[in-house]
Amino acid sequence: MLSRTINKKQKLDNDKPKIGLVLTGGGARAAYQVGVLRAIAEMLPDNAPNPFPVICGTSAGAINAASLAVAANEFQEGVCQLEEVWANFHVRHVYRSDLIGVLRTALRCCISLFSHEYGRHRAISLLDNSPLESLLLRKIPFRMLQHCIRSGSLHALGITAWGYTSGQSVTFYQAARGIKPWKRAQRVGVSTQIRANHLMASSAIPFIFPPMKLNREFFGDGSMRQLTPISPALHLGAEKVLILGVHKVARELPGRVSTSDYPSLAQIAGHAMNSIFIDSLDVDLERLRRINETLKLVPYEAHQEKKITLRSIDSMMISPSIEINEIAQQFAQTLPLTLRSLYRAVGAMNPNGSTLLSYVLFEASFCRALIELGRNDAMQQKEDILNFIQCQ
Repeated sequence: MLSRTINKKQKLDNDKPKIGLVLTGGGARAAYQVGVLRAIAEMLPDNAPNPFPVICGTSAGAINAASLAVAANEFQEGVCQLEEVWANFHVRHVYRSDLIGVLRTALRCCISLFSHEYGRHRAISLLDNSPLESLLLRKIPFRMLQHCIRSGSLHALGITAWGYTSGQSVTFYQAARGIKPWKRAQRVGVSTQIRANHLMASSAIPFIFPPMKLNREFFGDGSMRQLTPISPALHLGAEKVLILGVHKVARELPGRVSTSDYPSLAQIAGHAMNSIFIDSLDVDLERLRRINETLKLVPYEAHQEKKITLRSIDSMMISPSIEINEIAQQFAQTLPLTLRSLYRAVGAMNPNGSTLLSYVLFEASFCRALIELGRNDAMQQKEDILNFIQCQ
């Protein structure tokens, strides 16, 4: 009798459309995603199955994605463990913040500006993120991925990185049988066993963190030139997608402000970060919605006759209700003295440079503020979220 009940439940679950969870990049801003996930876990009944059989992540979102995927058999417990890590973060867990570590990487950067040969065999970056790799190896049991896939609680995990040599956006994935590799313009899907080095590659923000070598080439942050961030989830079998962003969606164009000061290095870097992590998602989401609207105008008979392979994809996006860079400015002084001095030198401690600061401020107080913001924003949309994941 119990076996029949389980089989019946599995059949009902299989009848549901597969929901893809898309976790975007954004450095420390990804703490916001944890708050949204915490709210979703609270909305679900106790011991509810994983509502996201397809999970895709990029950059810091890749780390969140892998953490959820290895705990797919116990979704709510996995969210709790993920929140515990973020709520107790310090920059020393992500990159070296001690005086010797900061000076060493800064010196290497300076030397590389004048010596090409010096940088050929050494990773050149502003910060040393070796502590992050140690943290990933301690906290994420990658061996559980295949177990979750075999049990049916996880269908696929996709981690996207960008190849410095090929110029391709590569999604490394571990999935159930039937998912085939894909190749599109400047983007490919490669089947593999996901490990810590894939997450390190996906989160290697250019200039800030060093590239990571995977197979034949070095890879950097997956958000670079990721023109279609929603696409990997669809290739991996998602039939609808929930997207967790890390920037406030602008409802109107910003006003023009007159200024006589040159933009600081941090201000320029902050805009560059936004173009890497944010802009392509907005464009891809707009494209997805336009395709959906166009497909509604095509009669069903025409779909059958012309063998149209395009399909309508339901989507939902949850994003911050407050500008995260404004929150970062409030917690700037929580950084260690060495980093405050470094960031002050490039202008990141000023209001105009707070965008850059929001990407690298891995401190518990800031992360907790973002987790609370994410939870509150999600709770405001509780009914819509439950309807989307078909729990009501």
